[in-house]
Amino acid sequence: MKILGLESSCDETAAAIVEDGRKVLSNAIYSQIAKHRPYGGVVPEIASRNHVAKLPAIIEDALESAGETYDSIDAIAVTYGPGLASSLLIGFSAAKTLAQRLNKPLIGVNHHEGHLHSVFMKEDAPSEDTVFPMLGLLVSGGDSSMVLMRGVGQYEIIGSTIDDASGEALDKGAAILKLGYPGGPIIQKTAEGGDPKAIRFPRGLDSVDRGKWVYKYDRDLCFSFSGLKTSLLTHVKNLDHEPVGQELKDIAASYQEAVADALTQRVERAFGRFEIKSFSCAGGVSLNKVLREKLTSLSEKTGVPLLLCPPSLCTDNAAMIAGAAYEKVRLGKDLIEPNDVNPNLRLADWV
Repeated sequence: MKILGLESSCDETAAAIVEDGRKVLSNAIYSQIAKHRPYGGVVPEIASRNHVAKLPAIIEDALESAGETYDSIDAIAVTYGPGLASSLLIGFSAAKTLAQRLNKPLIGVNHHEGHLHSVFMKEDAPSEDTVFPMLGLLVSGGDSSMVLMRGVGQYEIIGSTIDDASGEALDKGAAILKLGYPGGPIIQKTAEGGDPKAIRFPRGLDSVDRGKWVYKYDRDLCFSFSGLKTSLLTHVKNLDHEPVGQELKDIAASYQEAVADALTQRVERAFGRFEIKSFSCAGGVSLNKVLREKLTSLSEKTGVPLLLCPPSLCTDNAAMIAGAAYEKVRLGKDLIEPNDVNPNLRLADWV
């Protein structure tokens, strides 16, 4: 089964064709990073305008690269949430129009479902039937969560950030250090040759809770990055000069270490509370070299297999959307044919 996937939840305009949920025939992406870099973050109006301008050509590119035509496509999949409303609408409108015009099924996909499925979209990925229950670490610019998956489409969020997402923390850290945007790749590059133990930045929620915990998830499995950001800001302000050279490398390395540590520590805590056969990490921040090394070391120490998605599928893309859509078809689930986008869509079990 060949599915055309569309993704426009934020600032990547993407289309892809995937066969039988795993085989990526094409994966066309237009990145808008250069458009948003002058503003230090994504500007919704700029993002939606670029989706309008670029999506038609991106769809044609995906078809041509895969050697397919509209007639050879079996279904259309699209992200309908969560994300920026004005961006989601562009991909959704295109997908709905194509589905009606071509008389093809339209399958709505939660953006986070796509990320979670992406770890299976590589040649050496194990069968889904052998890895559950699985602990999924979802780390991106908009969300940081731990998800207990008892099967395909069976999700239970067991931990989440109570403020900034990990990707957002890296973006803000880079802004404080005047490194540019996006923060993750720039901090990783700047940290090369730096001492990750030079500065002990906070890992978030490490101290004893002195107040009432008002969040629905276990405090020990939740993330907090606002204090880390504030700590970096205070450290830089207390310097009597702008950090450069080795000092800047040490600061960047220590900050990156704190983010990766905070994520890995919570995963390890979850190992002692849930029976799992494997764990995974997906989302844009899963590209981070230090985080990958720490999770790999955790896997080697505990003997729990780790699944990481291919680098090309870590950031927002349409292949993961088409892949997740196929799983719904394969399992005979009722397909979601949304009437509209849902910017605040939550991760929930497939019905």
